Amino acid sequence: MSRLFSFLSLRRDFLWLKILFAIFTGLVGAALLHLIIVFSLPQFSQRDAYTRIIAEGESHRFYRLGEQPDRAGLSKEDPMMEMSVCSFDISETPVRLTAPNSGVPFWSLGVFDASSDEIFSINDRTSADHVLDVVVGTPAQLAALRKSLPRGFSQTVLVEAQQTEGYAVLRSFVTHKSVVPVISKFLDQATCAPFQWRTRVQF
Repeated sequence: MSRLFSFLSLRRDFLWLKILFAIFTGLVGAALLHLIIVFSLPQFSQRDAYTRIIAEGESHRFYRLGEQPDRAGLSKEDPMMEMSVCSFDISETPVRLTAPNSGVPFWSLGVFDASSDEIFSINDRTSADHVLDVVVGTPAQLAALRKSLPRGFSQTVLVEAQQTEGYAVLRSFVTHKSVVPVISKFLDQATCAPFQWRTRVQF
């Protein structure tokens, strides 16, 4: 009988050891997984669109994307689309995005914040006279701008941004090889520059 009790006791102790070992293994595995996630976050955060566009070079200027990934890892999404990107910072002054009406078959502009959330979009069908003319600013900047809008800006589209950093993506559709020179001229003449209006209003 004593042998039976000893056997049952050893079996119970062994069962508890298995349970404790399983709990310990689970805790160690969870801790390792947590460390892997924490250490991989910087790598993933460096791959977002805003970070890559910043890596293109200085802000407030458009950069043309090619079919192959460039040094920032960016390339145009569609071979039938020509594309340019620019990053901007409106903490001190709004940014103005412009391009002339040069007869391109189609163009579109998307404005995104630093979180890659689209805050505005426009294309040649919805713009005035098919011309790109957009000013992106903070609520305070645009409120001041609306109070005394300078002459010649009546058709300028004012876009309110809650974040002070962001980027713009300008696209044009290649309907035929013959329009490539026209599209290239359109993208080359596009500007993404601070809106110099401080002589009249201080933001």
